[in-house]
Amino acid sequence: MTDVLTGDPMAWRLPDHVGTAVAIGVFDGVHRGHRTVLDRMVVLADEHGWTPTALTFDPHPLEVVAPERAPRRLSSVGQRIAALSAAGMEIVGVLAFETIREMDADTFGTDVLAHRLRARLVAIGSDFRFGHDRSGTVETLRRAGVDAGYDVMAVDLVSENGSTPISSTRIRSLLAAGDVEGAAVLLGHRYELSGLVVEGDKRGRSLGFPTANLAVDDRVAIPGDGVYAAWALIHEEPHLAVVNIGVRPTFDGRRRCIEAHLLDFDGDLYGRGMALRFVARLRGEQKFAGIDDLVSQIQTDVNQARAALEGDR
Repeated sequence: MTDVLTGDPMAWRLPDHVGTAVAIGVFDGVHRGHRTVLDRMVVLADEHGWTPTALTFDPHPLEVVAPERAPRRLSSVGQRIAALSAAGMEIVGVLAFETIREMDADTFGTDVLAHRLRARLVAIGSDFRFGHDRSGTVETLRRAGVDAGYDVMAVDLVSENGSTPISSTRIRSLLAAGDVEGAAVLLGHRYELSGLVVEGDKRGRSLGFPTANLAVDDRVAIPGDGVYAAWALIHEEPHLAVVNIGVRPTFDGRRRCIEAHLLDFDGDLYGRGMALRFVARLRGEQKFAGIDDLVSQIQTDVNQARAALEGDR
C-alpha cells in the first residue's frame, strides 16, 4: 500500500528508522523513460534497505508561472499516483507548486529532502531547477546532500535504440497527430482519457449508433481528430467501442466532441464516469455527401474496431 503525502511538505513526518530513495519530477504520463529511472531506484532501495519514493508536482509548474505555455496533461494526479505506485513507489509525495515555488533552495534540499523525507539518494533530471527564482540546481542539491547525508543522481532523458529521447512532449506530439499506437509504445501502456458522460444532441441514436459523449478536463491531451478503436471502461469493466473525436463536419459542427459508440452495450450512461483507452486510429474525420454514406462508413468503422479490439484482448 503506497503512502501518499500531500499538503505542506514541512509538516510531513516519516518514522525515524526510515531512509528513502527519492525520484523527483512531474512524471506526466509515467512513461517508459520515467520507468527506467523508477526501476533503478527500486533496485537501489532494495539493495540498501531504503524506501522507494517519488515526488510529483500538482499542478504542473508551468500552469502557475506561464499558463499560456503549460502543456496538455497526459495524466491526472490520481492517475500519476496509481502509476507510481504500480512502479514500486512505496511513498508518493504531491508537491503543490504554489507552496514551494518561493521556498529557498537550501530549505528544500535540507529541510524537505533530508529532514522530512530522510533521503539517502535523490534522482533528478540533469536540467532540474527548483526553489525561489529557480535558483536550485543539481549542484545545489549535491552540496546539500554532502552535509545532509544523501547522494544525488542526475538523470538524462532516456532514448530508445539511439532515437529521439522518450519525453512527455514527444508523446503529446504523437497524440496530436492521432498516432495513439506510437504514443502507447513510448508510454508503455495505452493512452487513456477519463471523464463524465454528458448529454449530447442524440444524433448518433437517430442513425442507429447511439453514442456516449465524454466531457474531459480541458487541460488534458486529446488525440487528434479522427475515428479510433478503443476500450470504454465503466467501473473498470471494458467494452468495445468506436470513438469519434472532432466537430462532425457532415453536420457542419463547430464544437469539438469526444463521442463513443459502445459495441454490444445497451444502457444509460448519462452522468456516469467513463474512461477511453485508445488502441488504434481507424481513419481521419471526414465530411460525407449524405447520411447514407455516413451510416455505411460508421458500419465499416464498427467492423474494423471490433477486429482491432478482439486482437487486443
